[in-house]
Amino acid sequence: MAETIPVAQDFPTVKLVLVGDGGVGKTTFVQRHITGEFESRYIPTLGVAVHPLVFYTNFGKILFNIWDTAGQEKFGGLRDGYYIQGQCAIIMFDVTSRNSYKHCPNWHSDLTRVCESIPIVLCGNKVDVKERKVKPSQINFHRRFNLSYYDISAKSNYNFEKPFIWLASKLTGQKNLELVQQPTLLPPETVVDPNLMKQYSDQMAQVATLPIPDDDDDQI
Repeated sequence: MAETIPVAQDFPTVKLVLVGDGGVGKTTFVQRHITGEFESRYIPTLGVAVHPLVFYTNFGKILFNIWDTAGQEKFGGLRDGYYIQGQCAIIMFDVTSRNSYKHCPNWHSDLTRVCESIPIVLCGNKVDVKERKVKPSQINFHRRFNLSYYDISAKSNYNFEKPFIWLASKLTGQKNLELVQQPTLLPPETVVDPNLMKQYSDQMAQVATLPIPDDDDDQI
């Protein structure tokens, strides 16, 4: 079981580790959020940018310090110092890149080697792009490890808050946790097709009812 943070604290802060292949949109995702209360900081020894994101829930305010690799994953992996004391994580891939999804097990293994039992969300970014390569029916990795999964689109702000709500709920042990104030985001750069998003959501729900396939059965 993941260690929970005390709900009674006035202002809990959480280290969130963000991983995934270069170019999947990790930095764009975190930079959509505008808090106006803090400034990002850079840790040169680790090649890490830390972005503080504040969310207001029915159980109080929570601050996620999001550790972003700042492109260091392109140079042969990440140091253990990046993961140490991580309390939760997001693994991100690009739904227009099959390879970025295929590499998710590697990111998960690297992450859980240091942070054994933390809540983790898998996110498929860029669902605003109609030429999707990784279909909802092909996304099964999260089911093998009891992770949560969300289709997201950083540029359109689609489902931006969903991973954070799920993580905050897991960390606090409050199943009924929800936002009481929507996050302040930059204006969307593009617009998703709501009918297409509904179709993706329905497909994911249908897949969730099927047996989890073996690794070799993922046709990516």
